[in-house]
This record gives sequence, structure tokens and C-alpha cells, in this order.
Amino acid sequence: MSRSARLERDSKETRLAAEVTLDSGSEVEVGTGLAFLDHMLEQVARHGAFDLRLRGQGDIQVDPHHLVEDAGIVLGQVLAKALGDRNGIARFAAAYAPLDESLARVVVDLGKRPYLSYNVPLKGRIGTLESEVLEEFWRALSLHLGATIHVDLIRGRNRHHIAESTFKALGLALRDSMSVRGRGVPSSKGVLG
Repeated sequence: MSRSARLERDSKETRLAAEVTLDSGSEVEVGTGLAFLDHMLEQVARHGAFDLRLRGQGDIQVDPHHLVEDAGIVLGQVLAKALGDRNGIARFAAAYAPLDESLARVVVDLGKRPYLSYNVPLKGRIGTLESEVLEEFWRALSLHLGATIHVDLIRGRNRHHIAESTFKALGLALRDSMSVRGRGVPSSKGVLG
């Protein structure tokens, strides 16, 4: 059984199309018109070991906020769709990722209870992107994936390194939490959510 999905999202602010295959991890193509966002999404897919094609554009001439948030929405929705009923998945995972002086931890629960705890004190620009808008990506991802996500910066100084270590840790945590480890609903309640 192939765990794959595709979807499109069109609004007055953005147009995005995404496709994932969870059990592959060899093909990643990301192009949103925002280079740093593309770089971060590529990290998630590569370290998450899933195929990702995400293309689109947004009104970045106004502000990158809409595109960054909608990328989180689309990635969350397409991953949720590919996960289906989530039977047999590991559900929980924690991952650490270093990048030079930076170290981040991401903990994920794919139990269909969205919650974000974002503890990354990041201010200033990374390329053309205000780093504060990255939290909007994480919030949208959590809500639309149906995941509790805790993101913690343990240490770091360089803004690029800090952001990238969090996205790499996300990929690693998703890889483990989305992996099939058994059968049935991974909950003592018998249902997720």
C-alpha cells in the first residue's frame, strides 16, 4: 500500500501544489519563490525520508508571511492525507539536530491533537525572510497535520543555523513518528484525536 497524496491550495494570496510519498525519500523538488523557505522544506523532506514535490508562489512583494504560513498548511494537509487513518504508525518521536554551534530538539505526536510549543527566540532576517514568520509555518503545520509539536532551541547563535537545525530535527522526528511499526490505532482510547 502506497502512502501518498497530492493536493492544491489556491487563494488570493498564494497558489501551492504539493505531492508526497512517505515510504520513498529519494525525490525532493521545492520551488515557492522564497529561497530560504525552499531550503528549509527540502531539509524536512530529506531528513524525513519522504518524497516531496511542492511548487507555487505567493504575494511575497507584500510580505512573505502568507506564503510561509500557507506552505505549512499545505505540507500539513498533504502529510495528513498520506497518513490516512494512521493505523500502525509509531505516532510519537523526538529528534535532535545540530548544525555547527546550534542544537535543536523537535518532539512530535501525530495523535490528531494539534498544539504547538515553539521555544525558538529568533529575531532578524535570514536572507529576505524575517525569521519571526517561521513560527507561523510551524503553527500551520501543527494544526493541519493534526500534530502536537514541541520545538526547542537548546543553543545557537547564527540565525540560519538555528532555523535549519529545527527543520532538520522536524524531518527526523516525522520520519520516526510516521513509520509503520504495528497494526491498529496507536492509542489506548481506540481512536485518535
